[in-house]
Amino acid sequence: MNGRPQSGEAAQYYFNYIDQVSGDAVIPVLEQQLETTMPFLEKISEEKSLHRYSPDKWSIREAWNHINDCERLFVYRGMWFARGFEAPLPSFDQHIAAAGAHADRTPWADHIEEFRGVRMATISFFRNLPADAWMRKGVASDNPFTVRAIAFITAGHLAHHRRVIEERYL
Repeated sequence: MNGRPQSGEAAQYYFNYIDQVSGDAVIPVLEQQLETTMPFLEKISEEKSLHRYSPDKWSIREAWNHINDCERLFVYRGMWFARGFEAPLPSFDQHIAAAGAHADRTPWADHIEEFRGVRMATISFFRNLPADAWMRKGVASDNPFTVRAIAFITAGHLAHHRRVIEERYL
């Protein structure tokens, strides 16, 4: 699907992520992110992955677990709307999810492999969407979304958090 999300395809807040993505075609961005992110993650040691840049902030493992959780969540929302379900979806509290994940107990290598698998599933989902599904709409967290906006949010969310990790943790 070509074309960038327009105002009204997502709440204004989500354009913080959408605007992280260049161009009009999101699938090549998702694919390129997988190719460049795997080597980036593999350079982070098990020890370094436990680093927090402040005592009250997530470790790298917790931050990456958040990325994996949100990618699953975004694609679930995209699937829900693309398939024509009309029921609104509930909010997602990232702090509850982080507390329940116990991400620091999971080896860093497992977080990396999980990202690879989740991103491959994300790419497959969006690559195989029927053309008319991209503009289908739904509501999640009391906000409107199109499937197209969700694809861009997925890519932009990773770009945002990767930059945070590069600038504040490494």
